[in-house]
Amino acid sequence: MFQRLLSSAAALRRHRDAPFAAERERYLQHCFESGATYGSLRVKSNELLWAAQLLGADASNGIDMEKLKTIVARRTAVQKAPTTERRFIDITRPWLKFLGWWKEPIEVFEYQNVLDQYCRWMHDERGFSDSTIVHGRDVVRDFLKWCSKTGHNLCLLQPNVIDTYFIDESHRWNRVTVATVAGVLRIFLRYAASQGWCNPRLSQVIRGPRIYRQESLPFAPDWADVQRMLADTLTDDPRDVRDRAILMLLSIYGMRASEVASLRLDQVDWQQHVIRMFRLKRRQPQMYPLLPSVAEALARYIDIVRLSTSHPEVFIGLNSPHRPLTRAGIYAIVSSKFLALEIEVAHRGPHALRHACAMRLIAERFSLKEIGDHLGHRSTSAACTYAKVDLAALYEVGDFDLGDLQ
Repeated sequence: MFQRLLSSAAALRRHRDAPFAAERERYLQHCFESGATYGSLRVKSNELLWAAQLLGADASNGIDMEKLKTIVARRTAVQKAPTTERRFIDITRPWLKFLGWWKEPIEVFEYQNVLDQYCRWMHDERGFSDSTIVHGRDVVRDFLKWCSKTGHNLCLLQPNVIDTYFIDESHRWNRVTVATVAGVLRIFLRYAASQGWCNPRLSQVIRGPRIYRQESLPFAPDWADVQRMLADTLTDDPRDVRDRAILMLLSIYGMRASEVASLRLDQVDWQQHVIRMFRLKRRQPQMYPLLPSVAEALARYIDIVRLSTSHPEVFIGLNSPHRPLTRAGIYAIVSSKFLALEIEVAHRGPHALRHACAMRLIAERFSLKEIGDHLGHRSTSAACTYAKVDLAALYEVGDFDLGDLQ
């Protein structure tokens, strides 16, 4: 790998004669196979040369952040540019992690075993989706950390302690979030009581704010704005080619961000002209016709933009290392489009395009059952929220003649 990056014999000799040459070359080869450009590899090789010269012979025993900062101080003493410290850390730490030499800071968490057991219960016994488990884990972890920090023992918790937690933390939450957190903690405390970890009546005293069914309106952009977003991606720029395919899946099929992120190449059947996907809420497979416009957008992205990789997911990041896009990555793509085109909407995430899909189906007089099936809802009632903005149907209700019943 050094031979590909270094043009002069002196530079090649300097890199090969320095400590940890084999370790550095192996890591650079890994970065190259992950899609790193030659320019970035040269920068990495230079910083890793500095790191190898400053690390001690016992580096394989482990390097933590405190020790790395000591090495950084010696590096910046030679070159005091503003970006030197950040660049050195950003390049050296992944190398140390790759080698298994990096020591992650150990966070002592009193209730880690409790949290781990609860997560296993959510997965094994309740069969919750991964996203639900992650959300539940985060809410419960925050609560248990607060208990540990404030000196409250889980087995001795009283209702007034739960009230204190919500008073301390709820200033950061809106009403819906407070209700969600209350629901998650109610489930956790019910499970904790079954394990003998807390008072069995504790879960019964948690009351969140009343959230009325169908109290909110869909936050959908106008379909003309969705078309503007799609038109804005009609370029040859690789980012636009990829984003166009993503926006189409969100707005035409009403996919969730997690469903787009997890979509695999083998789920697109080019021969049968269908997309096969697993609906997270229904927990069952669903098949959609592969529309010509969507097929064209996907084929253009896969053939021209998508790099060859071992990952089966369709959508891969454009920057090295090339990994599958996450839900957060999908959100960033959609949000940036809303901002760039100055489209006013209550929420700028992928779910807004899912709502736009539903509103378009409402406008085309599809039934709530058909809309719910298209969006992968578990029941028709989940699609009822869109009926509140079906103005044509509401006008018909308003014009209904009660006759002699008035």
